[in-house]
Amino acid sequence: MQFSKDVEQIAPSLTLSIVDRAKKMRAQGIDVISFGAGEPDFDTPNNIKIAAIKAINDGMTKYTASSGIVELKLSIANKFAIDNNLIYSKEQIIVSAGAKQSLFYALSAILNPGDEVLISVPFWLSYPALVTLSKGVPILVNSNEATNYKYDLHTLNNYITSKTKVLILNTPNNPTGSIYSIEELIQIAEFAKEKDLIIISDEIYEKLIYDGKKHISIASLSEDAYRRTIVINGVSKTYAMTGWRIGYAAASEEIIKLMTTIQSHCASNPNTIAQYAALEALSGDQSFILEMVGEFEKRRNYMIETINKIDNVNCIRALGAFYIMMDISKILGKSFNGNTINNSVDFSNILLENYSVAVVPGVAFGMDNFVRLSYAASMDNIIDGLGKISTFLHKIC
Repeated sequence: MQFSKDVEQIAPSLTLSIVDRAKKMRAQGIDVISFGAGEPDFDTPNNIKIAAIKAINDGMTKYTASSGIVELKLSIANKFAIDNNLIYSKEQIIVSAGAKQSLFYALSAILNPGDEVLISVPFWLSYPALVTLSKGVPILVNSNEATNYKYDLHTLNNYITSKTKVLILNTPNNPTGSIYSIEELIQIAEFAKEKDLIIISDEIYEKLIYDGKKHISIASLSEDAYRRTIVINGVSKTYAMTGWRIGYAAASEEIIKLMTTIQSHCASNPNTIAQYAALEALSGDQSFILEMVGEFEKRRNYMIETINKIDNVNCIRALGAFYIMMDISKILGKSFNGNTINNSVDFSNILLENYSVAVVPGVAFGMDNFVRLSYAASMDNIIDGLGKISTFLHKIC
């Protein structure tokens, strides 16, 4: 019996597998410090919880329109206008069960078999999988330290073919925390116009920005950029609502109609109660965001300073999101207790087994000489975990 070849070639999420393994170790009574989580460690604000409970008590437990409730779509449109200088009608917005689902629907709506999608390395690990599941071909565009691990036009031109259809942009970036400047975004927008590419702009971390930097949506730069861009966002990271599963996309009415058709068959509609919670998140008190970002910035600063003081490792300075990419290239080929560390998976496994600290192998993001650490963890855990990592590194020879 044969199954889907596309699905068989896709590996399970390394991020989720690391988190699951850490949870199992905790269940066995092992004190594990996990730097693997891709979610804020803060609780969902109380006003959002209350809105969800009210929705239940008010009987808001039935199907909604497939693309989401009108009130939420209008609130999303208002958010785009205020935060991003983007004007969308409710017909140009779809609400889905998380930004990941919005991405999948967008790719499924625009790709035909063999269409190529440009993805910068390092990348969020689900991008290639989602492209493959949508019958497209992921094209991994190499980047380096000189470009802060972002697209540059010279490199992009080397990857363009007659089959190139889409460019995925992620700013702030997971896993590096890099942010594209307005000058860089203008260049990418002009490149997309010249090559007639659709841009998918993943902006899920837009509120989690440090050092006084500012997020700019590429869709806001020109009428052409607006027309060819699908903006992806959601409430998961900004409002500590990862488990509520509400994401959204904005694009042309034509693309949103196609995405809505797909969603109507795959999911009927996003969770009704979570939609009302998201409505409160977007329209209610926003002070929680400043508090969370302030705490994340403190943790980021400590993590960067501490890692850069440890011999043989260093890290990329993150300007957004809540991750640090630690360079372990000087460690590769060395040994710990007779075990050779050949790659990021070896490093992560040995660290977890011997020091009960979980990090995500960089190979998951296309960079095998790095590991990713999330600072969506308490400061006590960060201090303790980095201390154990330092001890581990000093015993490698």
